[in-house]
Amino acid sequence: MGLLDDLKKQVIVADGAMGTLLYSYGVGNCFEEMNLSHPDQIKEIHGAYLAAGSQVIQTNTYGANYEKLLRYGLEDQVKNINTKAVRLAKAALEEHRSDLSSFSSEENKYILGTLGGVRAVPGKPISLTEIKRSFREQLYCLLMEEVDGILLETYYDFEELKTVLQIARKETQLPIIAQVSLHDIGIVQGGISVDDAMKTLDDLGANIVGLNCRMGPHHMIRSLEQVSIPENAYLSAYPNASLPSYSNGRYHYSSNSEYFQQSANLLWEQGVSLIGGCCGTTPEHIKAIADAVKGKAPITEKEITVNQKSVVHIETPEPPKVEKLNEVVKTRSSIIVELDTPKDLVTTKFLEGAKALKEAGVDAVTLADNSLANPRICNLSMSTILKEKLQVTPLAHITCRDRNLIGLQSHLMGLSTLGIDNVLAITGDPAKVGDFPGATSVYDLSSFELIQMIKQCNEGLSFTGKPLGKKTNFTVAAAFNPNVRHLDKAVERLQKKIDCGADYFMTQPVYSEKQIENIYEHTKHIKAPIYLGIMPLTSYRNAEFLHHEVPGIKLTDDIRQAMALHKEDKARSQQEGIAIAKNLIDTALHYFNGIYLITPFTKYEITVELTNYIKEKTSAATDRQAGPIRKVYDGNII
Repeated sequence: MGLLDDLKKQVIVADGAMGTLLYSYGVGNCFEEMNLSHPDQIKEIHGAYLAAGSQVIQTNTYGANYEKLLRYGLEDQVKNINTKAVRLAKAALEEHRSDLSSFSSEENKYILGTLGGVRAVPGKPISLTEIKRSFREQLYCLLMEEVDGILLETYYDFEELKTVLQIARKETQLPIIAQVSLHDIGIVQGGISVDDAMKTLDDLGANIVGLNCRMGPHHMIRSLEQVSIPENAYLSAYPNASLPSYSNGRYHYSSNSEYFQQSANLLWEQGVSLIGGCCGTTPEHIKAIADAVKGKAPITEKEITVNQKSVVHIETPEPPKVEKLNEVVKTRSSIIVELDTPKDLVTTKFLEGAKALKEAGVDAVTLADNSLANPRICNLSMSTILKEKLQVTPLAHITCRDRNLIGLQSHLMGLSTLGIDNVLAITGDPAKVGDFPGATSVYDLSSFELIQMIKQCNEGLSFTGKPLGKKTNFTVAAAFNPNVRHLDKAVERLQKKIDCGADYFMTQPVYSEKQIENIYEHTKHIKAPIYLGIMPLTSYRNAEFLHHEVPGIKLTDDIRQAMALHKEDKARSQQEGIAIAKNLIDTALHYFNGIYLITPFTKYEITVELTNYIKEKTSAATDRQAGPIRKVYDGNII
């Protein structure tokens, strides 16, 4: 008899959380390493679950893979940790059997080798190639110790779960349980319904498919109400004890065994045949499950009502009233100007500058998102003022530094609601370079994933895949830093951002005419438009600071020497900086339609002067009917 044979006859009770109990003991940073350093505690926990009624226990190997152990310097201990884990589970099972007065009356019990998901965010930070290598290593270790089945649990990234499931199915004929974690009620990554996800896992060869972690019984039951009984697999559910609370630096879960007993019955009614627990659950919770469902026959048919499977309609937004910046720049010279929002609450000069730039004819005013990690008035509020009061097109920068995934999703929804559709997605300077060096840099996403997230909003889906009810209308700019030793590598990064969905690019400031030509040569095959960054220098000290201390900016020796000639005369030094900027603009206009001017220190008079200069140059070229050479967009110079 085996696990699958038993599931034909009765609901099987699994175990609960291992990490929760170890966490409550206050020992260890890497729970999997405790297989080696605290084996008696691991065996004791297995025994407690068996005594509570678990018919299935899982090895303490959830994060015992190369990628996760690497964080603790334990990457060379993969084999030892996994091997020991299986042997501890077997030892606990043997002790449990020997304690029974009559083993013959005891039901069959099984040990599952557990392999946990690695990626909480799709595509980050580990590639599927690396995950495959890491997964195979851990899988072989568990199979060598002759476990009774394989448990794939807590996979937020559905692509990752599908990938490792296919590997496992090729390597073993043992029962495989594939469990995905919810992104929202009834939804997994990418907006895939739980029902479709279960069918996919069934088709890929999983013997048991289900849900674990992320949410408590309530949300899991609501999700499973939308799931039909799989054709070739059984359903499983390992809910968390509750939604967690956080106090005094620790997470806490409710102790609610009576509620868990009720929930176990409701899960059984939804056709779940294997029921266990995840985060926050204890032997008390498992005993409650066993009291509720042990020995019950599995439900093989259920009815799904039409409203549970209703189709969500997503509205398409109205076309933008102004031409998109990535389209404008394909047909004519286009100017966008960065104007930083104030560091204090006095907005007069900022608004004067924005008004002057609009009158000069810029296509958009870009607003950084706390540039150099210095707190400023949020660009969402100032973008709204520019749009509503001055009729200026705002381009809001969004960094990954200051907001977690929740904040980023909320911010994007707010921008869209206010009709601010032009955004620049960037990773952002680390917090330690700014005014608050003790602040935390979040970086839940990199700029690549942020671009993907924004584009998913344009499909009407949140990051979790939950329908937004309406498609957003974002045009996404991305940063391009050409001031590197190997420009070809920077262009590869640019191409990767295009693959993620970037519509056009804005470069870091460039201070070399030769470099501008070099950028053109390296990017002329790229169809996405590029706005070439120009930031006028204001003094010799400003030039030296930018050259030596600001990441991504380098000045030529000629420019530094030119600024040094006027280091004692601020007015002459600023004029020299403007003259240098004009020379760079002359070269840039020969190759690129887009110019991205960066206002230094809110001195908007300088960028107004440069805007007027660009307008005069392009107007004169048009009058001569011999315009500048343009950036290649469709394979031809236009």
